[in-house]
Amino acid sequence: MSRIREKNQQLIIEVASEQFAINGYAATKMVDIAKAANIPKPNVFYYFSSKDKLYYAVLEMVTQPLLEASRPIEHLDNPVEALTQYIQTKLRISRDYPYASKVFANEVMSGAKVLPLEVGEELFKQSQMIIDKFTSWSEKGLMDPVPPQHLMFTIWAATQTYADFSWQICNVMEKETLDTEDYADAAEFLTQLVIKGCGVKSATE
Repeated sequence: MSRIREKNQQLIIEVASEQFAINGYAATKMVDIAKAANIPKPNVFYYFSSKDKLYYAVLEMVTQPLLEASRPIEHLDNPVEALTQYIQTKLRISRDYPYASKVFANEVMSGAKVLPLEVGEELFKQSQMIIDKFTSWSEKGLMDPVPPQHLMFTIWAATQTYADFSWQICNVMEKETLDTEDYADAAEFLTQLVIKGCGVKSATE
């Protein structure tokens, strides 16, 4: 793929993610995306032949990082290190893909009716892997016997809220946008909350 083609596709996806997040799937038209991106409507259709395909591309922009975010949980045996990296990564996704995250949240809240089946299956497999790992850590005495599903839900909610409820968070913090230090503070706080609250221990202790 040429640089120009890749750059144009990325621009369209980013603009579309904002339009879908603000207006919803049904109310967003391809002409609106073209106007917001300041490019001719035929150019949008050149790269994405339908609104559905563009919507899938927006979802993929955030679901792929979400699927990759659990690698520390999957591959690291040290719960402290794994949870630290997982929470940091989840917050980076909220920071880097705020509109796409909102689109994904709206899709899930509406019953994931448009989410591609294979993506839903991958997300389910990821969830089961995380639950199994949390259970394993508890059985090894590396973490208190907490309900693994609810721990996973709590981490999801605590990290994704920085994208999904960004207006409210920025309003409370009296900022137009959060900066790098804000996300670092959030990561440190949430990590300590989980580690201390769930009695998480390092594998070397």
